[in-house]
Amino acid sequence: MTYTAHYASPLGDILIAERGGALIGLWIAGQDCASDLRGETVEERETPLLRETRAWLSRYFAGEQPAIEELPLAPRGSTFRQRVWKLLCRIPYGATTTYGALARKVAAETGKSRMSAQAVGGAVGHNPISIIIPCHRVVGAGGSLTGYGGGLPMKIALLEHEGVDMSAFFVPKHGTKL
Repeated sequence: MTYTAHYASPLGDILIAERGGALIGLWIAGQDCASDLRGETVEERETPLLRETRAWLSRYFAGEQPAIEELPLAPRGSTFRQRVWKLLCRIPYGATTTYGALARKVAAETGKSRMSAQAVGGAVGHNPISIIIPCHRVVGAGGSLTGYGGGLPMKIALLEHEGVDMSAFFVPKHGTKL
């Protein structure tokens, strides 16, 4: 059984989901969660973990820096995606990295000479636990802000909330998820 609850954030409604005592999803209004919950028996119900997640989000939006490790996470995905999502969790609050830098880390961890930044971007784009697994902290080469499932205005709002200096970033004229 998957349990869901809503959280009214300063950036809009957020749907959170847990199964078996671990968080499996967090979607900002406008993000598609249908594929992540397909085939699930879903019930909206308050659970201890969903209460904890709401408290975590409240602290985050109040300007605190709650640790990701405070919440049990169980995003579903391939071994490759899991590896990328773990790397996302290492990006410090208020910092950014690039898809290319993540690709180099994946290559180093797996003993490969190189890794495709596009493959890493695909894994980042399929992160089912937005905000907590901070995919919004990943930017394109040269400062491009492309590629956020919640939309670029949401990515910009999250980065600004974390105090990121936005002067080096730009919104591309063409790209995905603009």
